Amino acid sequence: MNIPTDSQLEQLARQTGAALCRQHLMLVTAESCTGGWIAKAATGINGASEWFDCGMVAYSYEAKQALLGVRPETLEKHGAVSRECVAEMVAGALVHSGASMAVAVTGIAGPGGGAPDKPVGSVWIGWKRRGDYARTELFQFDGNRDAVRRQTVAQALQGILEMLESP
Repeated sequence: MNIPTDSQLEQLARQTGAALCRQHLMLVTAESCTGGWIAKAATGINGASEWFDCGMVAYSYEAKQALLGVRPETLEKHGAVSRECVAEMVAGALVHSGASMAVAVTGIAGPGGGAPDKPVGSVWIGWKRRGDYARTELFQFDGNRDAVRRQTVAQALQGILEMLESP
């Protein structure tokens, strides 16, 4: 994936907002490695209050547990950068908000923090509509911290669009 520019992220956020509006859905974000960047992209769009409910930045283990209901056992067994954690994050975001669509991200943006089994650039993204099963996917993004975070924001928004377009 190319490194998305600010204008490309803005365009993706506009498309996401329009798609959510068409289906009368509200979005909640649960963010770790992006630090609220998905919410920033969403609220940068005029009229976002029609489709954006809230964003939660849960960086520490304690915040993931308190704000999103991630179980301590999940973090102990699998770590924060895992399918299990992002699935609990995306489900918890819906439980703790009035939204009907959620996206969650957790990963290693770098430059440090990577390990052989979870290298820098490893990012789990989860998407979920209220009442449906969560979809989760692991991505391996390249580049520096900013590049990894930009790619994560773009992929998170793209995934929402894909979910809204599927039957």
